[in-house]
Amino acid sequence: MKEFWNERYGKEEFAYGTEPNNFLKAQLPLFEKGNILFPAEGEGRNAVFAAQLGWQVSAFDLSMEGKKKADLLAKTNQVSIDYQVGEFDEIRFKNEQFDAIALIYAHFSAETKSIYHQKLSTYLKQGGIVIFEAFSKSHLKYNTGNPAVGGPKDLGMLFSIEEIKADFSNLEVILLEETEVELSEGSFHKGTGSVIRFVGKKR
Repeated sequence: MKEFWNERYGKEEFAYGTEPNNFLKAQLPLFEKGNILFPAEGEGRNAVFAAQLGWQVSAFDLSMEGKKKADLLAKTNQVSIDYQVGEFDEIRFKNEQFDAIALIYAHFSAETKSIYHQKLSTYLKQGGIVIFEAFSKSHLKYNTGNPAVGGPKDLGMLFSIEEIKADFSNLEVILLEETEVELSEGSFHKGTGSVIRFVGKKR
C-alpha cells in the first residue's frame, strides 16, 4: 500500500484537491479548538484547514510523498502541522492527548480497522470528539457504476453503521448516518457515492 500511495501522491497535482472535506468543514468549527489528530492524512488538505482555524494539528500517513505535499500546502497557507510518516503500528501518541480525531476516508484493512479505531479512541481526552466520514458498504455499486468516485473495492474495507457503533462504543453518538453525497475532491473523488458520517463524544 505504501507504494500505491506514494505513486498517487507523487504527482504534481493534489490527488484529492486542496480544499477540506465538506463534512469536516461543516463540523469542526462547531467545537472548541485544541489538539487534533488526522490519521491517514495523505496530502494534508484537512490538517491544513484545521490549522487555519487555530487547532494544534498532528497528522500521520504511511506515504512520504503525502507528507511532502502536506508540508508544501501548509507552507503555502502559512500554518504549521506536525506530520509523521509511518505505519499505524509505528506511530506513538499518548493516552488522552487529543481533543479531537478526524478520520476522513481513512480506510484500513478488514482485519485492522476496528483495532485501529479502538486504539485511536484511547488517544482521545474525556469529552473529546471524533469526526468521521468514509465510504459505506453500499458504496461498491456506486464505484462499479462510476470508478471516478473512488473508494476501496474490498467490501471489508468499507463501513456500516453497526461497525462504527461497535468500534466507538465508548463514545456518545452525536450524529451517525449513512447518506448519499456528491463528491468533487480532486481527480479521485468525483461523483455520487455512499458514505457513513459520524460525530461522537468520548464519555
